[in-house]
Amino acid sequence: MNDNAFTIPASMRILERGWLSSNNVLFIGRDDTALVDTGYLSHVPQTLALVQHELGERRLDRIINTHLHSDHCGGNAALKAHHGSRIAIPVAEAAKVTAWDEDALSFKATGQQCQRFTHDDVLTPGDELVLGDMPWKVLGAPGHDPHSVILYCEQERILISADALWYNGFGVIFPELDGESGFIEARATLALIDTLEVRLVIPGHGPAFTDAKGAVQRALKRVDFLEADPKRNGENAVKVLLKFLLLSRQSIPLDEVWTMFETVPLLVSTAKRYFGWPADQMAEWTVHSLVRAGAAKRQDGMLVNREF
Repeated sequence: MNDNAFTIPASMRILERGWLSSNNVLFIGRDDTALVDTGYLSHVPQTLALVQHELGERRLDRIINTHLHSDHCGGNAALKAHHGSRIAIPVAEAAKVTAWDEDALSFKATGQQCQRFTHDDVLTPGDELVLGDMPWKVLGAPGHDPHSVILYCEQERILISADALWYNGFGVIFPELDGESGFIEARATLALIDTLEVRLVIPGHGPAFTDAKGAVQRALKRVDFLEADPKRNGENAVKVLLKFLLLSRQSIPLDEVWTMFETVPLLVSTAKRYFGWPADQMAEWTVHSLVRAGAAKRQDGMLVNREF
């Protein structure tokens, strides 16, 4: 069972969100405030309200993005507009953001939304940051995303692990869906995490937890499972992508779901790479899988979200 008996420094706030939006970590230092990751676009009003409630009269000085998936940076534009926050992103994403290249960024491929934003600073593995008056190190964490970073505070033995490590697993290994290496990198990232002295992990999704060693071992077993048959990663990906879109909208006409498997680039390419099925068969398999798992239901010609 997940152990949530932990303490955090007074300058930190963990804003745990649902699965549509990433968790946010807010730092309120003596002279500076910062937020790690900003959730999904449709949750922007909630994100603004949560941050404002914690900050009171103070402004949000900085935004730190661990990676640029839509559920981690969807609030960037609104928070920057409201607070004038500086935004720091992984260095490898800078040119894509400057050009707002939606083919190179993940938003178009996944059929997800993100309001255009600009960045002010970049994050390079090895960088040192001060967040909440504490020193944090930026560590490269490829696997789920090739350019992701995680943040580690040796002083407090706290790790902000983004989607590289959850209590049970990690995010979809997206590079493998494009025929690029991802399993090797995910395993290396987990090995790196295992070398750190960690008393508390704040993941990108789900509750914070204290059993870092156990989580790493569970995650390594999952990498082994996926790598043994890469089709498993593809199966997981199409289910996760459709569930995410369902979380965003709550219900989708089944006819539109079928269309998604003809038009959303990553659904199309994943079906072709791993299944070789026509769009309607791939859509039916994915819908059936979500319904069987209790994650969705069919109702009056709609696919309707169900909470686990």
